[in-house]
Amino acid sequence: MHRTAVRSTIAVGMVFAAGIALAGCASSPSSSSSSAPTAAAGAVDLSAVCPATVIIQTDWNPEADHGHLYQLLGPNPVINADKKSVSGDLYSGGKSTGVKVEVRSGGPAIGYSTVSSELYKDKDITLAYVSTDEAVQLSATLPTTAVFAENNISPQMIMWDPSTYPKVKTIKDLGEALKADGGVVRYFQGAAYMGYLQGSGILPEAQTDGAYDGTPAKFVTAKGKDGQQGFATAEPYIYQNEVSAWGKPVDFQLINDTGYPIYPEAVSVRSGDLEKLGPCLKKLVPVLQQADVDYISKPAATNKLIADLVTAYNNGWVYSEKVADFGVGQMTKLKIASNGDNAYVGDFDVARVQKVIDIDTPLFTKTGSAPKAGLKATDLFTNEFIDKTIGF
Repeated sequence: MHRTAVRSTIAVGMVFAAGIALAGCASSPSSSSSSAPTAAAGAVDLSAVCPATVIIQTDWNPEADHGHLYQLLGPNPVINADKKSVSGDLYSGGKSTGVKVEVRSGGPAIGYSTVSSELYKDKDITLAYVSTDEAVQLSATLPTTAVFAENNISPQMIMWDPSTYPKVKTIKDLGEALKADGGVVRYFQGAAYMGYLQGSGILPEAQTDGAYDGTPAKFVTAKGKDGQQGFATAEPYIYQNEVSAWGKPVDFQLINDTGYPIYPEAVSVRSGDLEKLGPCLKKLVPVLQQADVDYISKPAATNKLIADLVTAYNNGWVYSEKVADFGVGQMTKLKIASNGDNAYVGDFDVARVQKVIDIDTPLFTKTGSAPKAGLKATDLFTNEFIDKTIGF
């Protein structure tokens, strides 16, 4: 099954978590729901319209790209290292909303299955991260509707060594240089964006290798000859500062900038639950918008929590506060976290979504997972809950 945003588990060192003590750590999933929170005076009150615990499924381990969700957690969150989840009172603007929130990790925590399948397998999940291309691919069998774009564009990128390829500025340039030099771009097999890059002639198939294993070993061993997939919010910092065998800058181009404009990790619901969840979403989506703005403007405390969660989960994912800080900077610099073409955050553009449908439908049909017949952009998202007064 295709996975849109498979992350690399950069193996730059061991995480020693045996002796670490984290405030509020617990192994019992019920410890976060022992007492119901009360909405603070003057706060957004979700208690009458939302589930007692809003459960949100992410697609990977904790990282800055998910910072807006961890921003929701109130004081003393409860970490469940076994479940790879964290829970606590759901806060907005420093005040309790009267419900709890549980943020669950994806990737290894759900056996690398798609978030869509997890959303349908566990009906307790309220919201989940579903990127546009995954929503297209599974629209016939696991239909989802996105209600909030947590980032405006995807941080996924292809990177290369600028000292080896000083004239390369784009992925298309890189493809031509690799062809002349005999190099390849390594990526996770099954990535939809690669089908687009190959099919559009941007990156010749002969110059690609789907055997990327998530470690820096082959990139380092190639000594600059090869390119590699990655995320602009992480790998440029990690390879320069934390992969000692490399220790120098990399250049990159975002996949988005080649003409593949997915909304990454869009906060989504099961399409059949949209009407039932409508009253909750009307109040909750603006809370998510505000959390996004608050996190980007003041990320330090949340980034510490993210790093603490990674250490507590101890599953091989290595991610420091410094990487998280870099990630926030990149989200701002590259307009990954932005208002898009208007003055508010989190909405979807119908033309962009339709472009992804047009690109991916023949690709997925060819591989045996044809999207819903007659799929339209408006089948995959709604902007009805977006508050147009909240933006960066």
